[in-house]
Amino acid sequence: MQNLPPVGVMLLDTRFARPPGDIGNASTFGGRVLYETVGGAGITRILRGDPQDPALAQGFRAARDRLVARGAELLTTSCGLLVFQQENLARGCPVPFTASALFQIPLRQRQLGKVAVMGLLEGSITPAHLLAAGVDPDLPVGALPDDAHLLDVLRANDPDRPIDAQRATDELIAAARALLARAPDTRALVLECTNLPPYQAALAEALDLPVYGFYDWLLAIHHGQARPDGRLPDARPTEIPA
Repeated sequence: MQNLPPVGVMLLDTRFARPPGDIGNASTFGGRVLYETVGGAGITRILRGDPQDPALAQGFRAARDRLVARGAELLTTSCGLLVFQQENLARGCPVPFTASALFQIPLRQRQLGKVAVMGLLEGSITPAHLLAAGVDPDLPVGALPDDAHLLDVLRANDPDRPIDAQRATDELIAAARALLARAPDTRALVLECTNLPPYQAALAEALDLPVYGFYDWLLAIHHGQARPDGRLPDARPTEIPA
């Protein structure tokens, strides 16, 4: 795995298990990561609350500033649904900040063609989220079924409740195949949720398709392939898509 500079992650206020590959597991970054939890920023508040909630934004700004003070050189959040907070949290930030892996969609479209998106909960990624990421609001979107094992574990919010990795992988593959059945011309899949990358490699192998998560997006920003808000630099005539 390619290395990143010290990454600062603003975590939602959750307690569930985070296996390697999850954004909340330090081994995902080879230990080169700093965390700050945003108190009161639970998943229900993110899903059902005001996307521009000023109190929520204030909590994220405070966490952002603490991470910068601690030495983070690249910042992100633990939830791709926070795409609405990009402009607010990037303003005045002295280091690159990206709110969501959704911002990589234009890059993957340039590189590979048609892209579909995989989320965690049915209906959680709305046309408004896609518009905020600067992409077509009608982009194909999939999610796990409501009775999925991984969803059950995350909803329990218990750090001692283990995740059955094989079951989580199998259910994600099945959900992604259902998505591709609706969008058979898809050339790449983007994972919005930062809890899905532990199963990313197995998913890519099963689908025989490139699959991109938050780590891939952070690498792309670090290497100058795109700006943190998803804007793309002008392509050079000799540029070869990755």
